[in-house]
Amino acid sequence: MFSDHPDAYVEFLGARYRGKAGIKRLYKGRFQATFVNGRNGPVYGWLLDHIMMQDIVDVDATGTHAWCRMRALMQAGTHQSIEEYYPGGHRQWWEGGLYENEYIKENGVWKLFRYRYFPFWHANFESGWSHTKKNYVPWPTVTYPEDPLGPDEIFEQKMLWPDTRVVPFHYPHPVTGKPTAPDALRAPVYGADVSTSDPPLTLALPEGQSRPGASSRESKPGDKVLPELVQNKAE
Repeated sequence: MFSDHPDAYVEFLGARYRGKAGIKRLYKGRFQATFVNGRNGPVYGWLLDHIMMQDIVDVDATGTHAWCRMRALMQAGTHQSIEEYYPGGHRQWWEGGLYENEYIKENGVWKLFRYRYFPFWHANFESGWSHTKKNYVPWPTVTYPEDPLGPDEIFEQKMLWPDTRVVPFHYPHPVTGKPTAPDALRAPVYGADVSTSDPPLTLALPEGQSRPGASSRESKPGDKVLPELVQNKAE
């Protein structure tokens, strides 16, 4: 499903898993091994449903690069009947997140290219989202190969509830044609000046990557993708 392009990556919890080797480490080494004991498929009594919705897809003029912004609403956990033998015991939680993904067409087939998932909130099923402890999911702290299942890089882009910063949009405002102002993406404490809050999140590329089709011009009505985020130049 993922591109063979060397710039492909998955961005998750303030870390990047780069190239197919890094992506495999996350999905097969971490998720598959942890949740289903290495099986490539479901196991009895383990629920992990992702409802994908509010998707906005934009394809560039070349027809080879696309963006998608969409929300995920997740129900996850185990049935009580397996708690005696399942390593994680009995647990259940809710999760909401947002994707700002990029896709490229390889040999006529659309593939995942830059996959960015921002888990927005988690909630214990019994006590609800307003009682969720901060940093509900531990941030990665060690990279590969020191951690055999770790990311290739860790960077300062961490967001978990109760942090409510807005994930940047790949497109300008559909009526005005203007990008969302950086300060409008931030989330200051109630009554505080925005300058006191954490900096806005970004869709910036990792070091060493570039966008050959990017432009510094201002966006305008009708633009489907912000000029600075365009990947390929149309002929």
